[in-house]
Amino acid sequence: MPLYKTITIDDDTSLAIWKVEETEETLWDNVTLTPHCQKRFNGMKSSLHRRAFLSIRHLLANYGYTDFDLFYDQIGKPHLKDGKYISITHSHNFTGIIISSKVEVGIDIEMQRDKILRIAHKFTPFQEYRTLANTAAVIRKLTIVWGAKESLYKIYGERGLSFLQHINVQDFLFDDGSTTAEIMYKGTHSSYKINFLEFEDFTCVHASKKEI
Repeated sequence: MPLYKTITIDDDTSLAIWKVEETEETLWDNVTLTPHCQKRFNGMKSSLHRRAFLSIRHLLANYGYTDFDLFYDQIGKPHLKDGKYISITHSHNFTGIIISSKVEVGIDIEMQRDKILRIAHKFTPFQEYRTLANTAAVIRKLTIVWGAKESLYKIYGERGLSFLQHINVQDFLFDDGSTTAEIMYKGTHSSYKINFLEFEDFTCVHASKKEI
């Protein structure tokens, strides 16, 4: 049972990360899917995708939930039936969830890859990163920024929100492990706390809405 990491963020919020190493057969242990999720699972051609999907149900169990406690809205955003906030992510052989009883939350895990250099201009003013020491540092920072914006997009849950135009992530140092961000969209403004961690050439970023 490779529960890779759990982090208690505060009294109301926690996250858990799973490293997917088991067989699909093993991951079916103690898992029953809703008809909706079983249909989704049946359509997955990738073995890793299927195993990641099942591992998320084990992460839910870590918090006392089953697949039947989870539902998705019309744009695919996950919700818990007890009213707590949840966000889900998977990237290659890592999956993660974040749950909060008090504030809206988002999570994203990304592999650190040079591909991000080619798409950076689509989600952030790239010139801001030219002072970094080397390409590896640029990739790390861009991955954090992308993860932050992806997490915020999951919280906001509205199509049309632009990573480049509507989401601003404040600059940070790697050692900070945190920063802040704002979303300005359709005349409204909201503020968020961002935290990040790196492991095995992956980056996990999680966001929570600041309470007014």
